[in-house]
Amino acid sequence: MTQYWFRPKRYGYGATPVTWQGWVATLASALAIATINVSLVLTVRHDWPLDWTLAALLGLDVVAVVFFIIVTRRKTEGEWRWRWGDAD
Repeated sequence: MTQYWFRPKRYGYGATPVTWQGWVATLASALAIATINVSLVLTVRHDWPLDWTLAALLGLDVVAVVFFIIVTRRKTEGEWRWRWGDAD
């Protein structure tokens, strides 16, 4: 039996954490993105063009977000779709 970490949101699109595993995944993703951003800002070489730094920052952030979305969708009970609350 699969244990779901997220449930669909009542309003809007997406999911919200409902177990400690879901909260850990959410916090770990936020921490990963923050760490990527801080480390790139602190280690940027002044002889690099700014374009390369921004490309690296955005590329790593996109990878972290896509990974989190994949985990969230696989661990959500039910489907992701737009919801209008109890009337839905």
